[in-house]
Amino acid sequence: MKAVIMAGGMGTRIASVRSDVPKPMIELCGKPVLQYQVENLRASGLTDITIVTGHLGDVIRSYFGDGSRFGVHITYFTEDHPLGTAGALFKMPELTEDFLLLCGDVLFSIDFRRFIAFHREHHALATLMAHPNAHPYDSSLLVTELLPPEPGKMPQDSHRVIRWMNKEDKRLWYKNRVNAGIEIISPQLLQETRKHFVPRHPETPDKIDLDRDVLKPAVAGGGIYAYDTSEYIKDMGTPDRYRAAEEDIRSGIVAAKNLSCRQRAVFLDRDGTLNRDAGFISDCTQLELLPGTAAAVRRLNEAGILAIVVTNQPVIARGEASFEQLQEIHNKLETLLGREGAYLDAVYCCPHHPDKGFAGERPDYKIPCSCRKPQPGMLLQAAADFNIDLAASCMAGDTERDVQAGKNAGCGRNVLVSKDYTLADFVNDYLTREEGR
Repeated sequence: MKAVIMAGGMGTRIASVRSDVPKPMIELCGKPVLQYQVENLRASGLTDITIVTGHLGDVIRSYFGDGSRFGVHITYFTEDHPLGTAGALFKMPELTEDFLLLCGDVLFSIDFRRFIAFHREHHALATLMAHPNAHPYDSSLLVTELLPPEPGKMPQDSHRVIRWMNKEDKRLWYKNRVNAGIEIISPQLLQETRKHFVPRHPETPDKIDLDRDVLKPAVAGGGIYAYDTSEYIKDMGTPDRYRAAEEDIRSGIVAAKNLSCRQRAVFLDRDGTLNRDAGFISDCTQLELLPGTAAAVRRLNEAGILAIVVTNQPVIARGEASFEQLQEIHNKLETLLGREGAYLDAVYCCPHHPDKGFAGERPDYKIPCSCRKPQPGMLLQAAADFNIDLAASCMAGDTERDVQAGKNAGCGRNVLVSKDYTLADFVNDYLTREEGR
């Protein structure tokens, strides 16, 4: 698959760091961010690269040449006038097959083989990489379709994008699923855009915006999908983000977050661990974060450790909440964490409850299962999804059932939290111990 890197931006926000080179050529720990991208692509077997250049593009050409010294083949497309974030794509005749599209000013560490396999499996017109981040409140969010559940199972996420929430859109509770600005695009989508865009904009047929003119209009047609990842993806376009990216490179977080590497995780119970234990929560109004929760989760995020919730939710089997209500509860949880700069990498739920005799219960879910803690099913599924090294990971919860689930999954450490030993206490001890290794 060809990779196209858009590297023509001027980088006005980061001019105080360096203004004599194009933004993708600003060095992080002695190496241009664009070189990190090229090396990451090569590691995923992607060696056919086109770089779209504009402002100071000769600097990029001089540094990379034909790409041979980096183990890839690089060609160039030069914008002689601004074409927007997608205009160049419509002038490149070689884009006859699905291609990977990247912004040249983003530092990332991604196993693109997973991304490509997902795209092909879903036969998408475009697949958008999505991730949780520390500022979802001012980011564009993707909302995907939930399919009706099969008997005895949770609803399945189709990953089909049904709504694109702009950062200025009104929102209350939402899943922290941020558009990362990395896409795989089918040439068919470009053809559809060309048919509809040019007649509507005859005065500016060349200048095309990727989000506004290409991707968002295609959402209604059902061909746009979201690929969720926990991998490292950060725009280094401001001085503060630039400094943070350098620190992440030095600490090893950038390389370690690639899903080709074994991951470390802290598995978290929900009620009594992250939020106040209010019994069986059936409505989002009942959810309230415990003091220090967001700060503790944020510290895990900053350390590059996955924060994954595994929670028994018998309110489904007991008929006390719908799947939609449960999703809204978790949306509120993610929103509250996001407001304080923290995020969860995933939430896994068990909807089952083996005991019968509740008014309104759902018989399909009144069954024994392998996912209800202390069974390890949710942890094992997360380990498969995220390439987690369970022996290097931890389970933290407020009941012995949580601790036993961690043991049954093979977690290296399993901790009981309480009002006297909170999640914040555990995270502080855990990270101090990790730093001492």
